[in-house]
Amino acid sequence: MNHELKEIIHQAVINQQKGLKNVLATVVHLEGSSYRKPGVRMLISEDLNSVGAVSGGCVEKEIIHRAKSVFVDNKPKMITYDGRYKLGCEGILYILIEPFLISDEFINQFSDANSKREIIKIDSHFTKEDEAFGNFGSVVTFNNKTQFVFSKHFNFQHKNEVAIYTQILQPSFRLIIIGGEHDAVKLCKVAATLGWEIDVITCAKDSKQLKDFPGANSVIGDSPESIQFKNIEENTAIVIMNHSYVQDLKYVVKLSEYTPKYIGILGAPNRRERLFNELFDFVPDLSDTFLDNIYTPAGLHIGAQTPEEIAVSIVAEILSVIRKKEPFSLRNLTGKINN
Repeated sequence: MNHELKEIIHQAVINQQKGLKNVLATVVHLEGSSYRKPGVRMLISEDLNSVGAVSGGCVEKEIIHRAKSVFVDNKPKMITYDGRYKLGCEGILYILIEPFLISDEFINQFSDANSKREIIKIDSHFTKEDEAFGNFGSVVTFNNKTQFVFSKHFNFQHKNEVAIYTQILQPSFRLIIIGGEHDAVKLCKVAATLGWEIDVITCAKDSKQLKDFPGANSVIGDSPESIQFKNIEENTAIVIMNHSYVQDLKYVVKLSEYTPKYIGILGAPNRRERLFNELFDFVPDLSDTFLDNIYTPAGLHIGAQTPEEIAVSIVAEILSVIRKKEPFSLRNLTGKINN
């Protein structure tokens, strides 16, 4: 959800520069089931435009309508939305609507935390009532213990009878693409729609530029002999798509110095045994855990043929691995989708 908050903050800055007030709507509690879970947010500007979503699209109009009073009196409030009779979701959403004014200092801290890939904590103070007003609001805490609120009227240190929804925002999921051909561009585009932070490594002799990979965070030219990876053990996937067996092997040997959770390698199934055998020649003490984290050929077997479809199959496999889910059709599921 970190990438959704990034989009909200980006738009809030633009609105403030235009002289428009902002309010932030956050789902802080849920009874039953719903399309999205607590922690989702949407930004509403004074001209009633919005960014983000807290549902599949039905709740947003109601939130925008009921947020109008916050623009007038700057008082945060709680609302509820009963989807059992409107959405068929069998759930009641509790939504905090609060004034949203961000300072330059907050923006600097937020940017610094994201560049360092640090977690961010958000505590939202609320009550489980409809159309309720009070000392409600959110406080953001960064790793350096610096804290920020979005409204001068909210005093989070005041001990009152409220509930607190705590959310720990992890850094954006990171995808490292090793390769610079057409299919790597397609994978970059697809992964970018999920809000992933994408770093691309191309051949040093044929390096590409950032403009060649829409949605990428960085593009560099390097080689397996000189590349140095940092912080790839958690919240990171790596996909190798060099279209060169020798280069692929060299990169896997390099990655054996680390323990990433997912290494996908593009290529035919008959390359897998050869790759593993030659890998042991270079790294005899290779662990079973490292081998288990290699997925080659990369992607789920969904009949993908085009570069775009192959990209979808790879992204789907990465999600299934990091979420620890065995892929199957949801029509075979009974009960809740998200346990």
